[in-house]
Amino acid sequence: MFDFLDSGQYDLLGAFWVTAKLALYSAIGSLIWGTALVAMRVSPVPMMRAFGTAYVNLVRNTPLTVVLVACSFVLNQTLGVTLGGGRSEDIGFRLAVLGLVAYTGTFVCEALRSGINTVPPGQAEAARALGLSFTQVLTLVVFPQAFRAVVTPLANVLIALTKNTTVASAISAAEAALLMKEMIENEADALFAVFAVFAFGFILLTLPTGLFLGWAAKRLAVKR
Repeated sequence: MFDFLDSGQYDLLGAFWVTAKLALYSAIGSLIWGTALVAMRVSPVPMMRAFGTAYVNLVRNTPLTVVLVACSFVLNQTLGVTLGGGRSEDIGFRLAVLGLVAYTGTFVCEALRSGINTVPPGQAEAARALGLSFTQVLTLVVFPQAFRAVVTPLANVLIALTKNTTVASAISAAEAALLMKEMIENEADALFAVFAVFAFGFILLTLPTGLFLGWAAKRLAVKR
């Protein structure tokens, strides 16, 4: 049933390695971009609040496939943006990371905003009374507690991001879902085996992450 794995025709480990890198780079970028967005959403500057709110509501309610295809067709094919050039596979990978960051950052933002709401307002007011600026209040008082409060929601976002990397095949990023599509076309008599292999591969990617972050959430929980 699994004879196709021994043929050497398919680089299964290579495809999942690309998926893992795609998830890792996108997770780091999403965390940075989501933190910037939530800072905008709670900013005292009306223009920044308006931009953050509009961006989150627009992108979060746009299908991920549309976001990735827009990155490919608008940025790459229309505007000629290559994000460093190289082979088409490398360009597709970087565009996929960009699209995933733009999309997933909105969910990170909302998770962090819920964490900010768990911080007692009196702490921020006390920090401002001591003369701290808005940025200092966020970085020194609010964000440390907010991040600890939302480890579990962020873990869910990360797991969803890992599964969402399969959509990157829409712009020909050479990750696991693209290889699965090829294997389904070539191994029509072993569809169950193909699905089983890729399901197991994604379990190996997501289960350890969920277990580790679940443990971290218990260790880092803020005692109220």
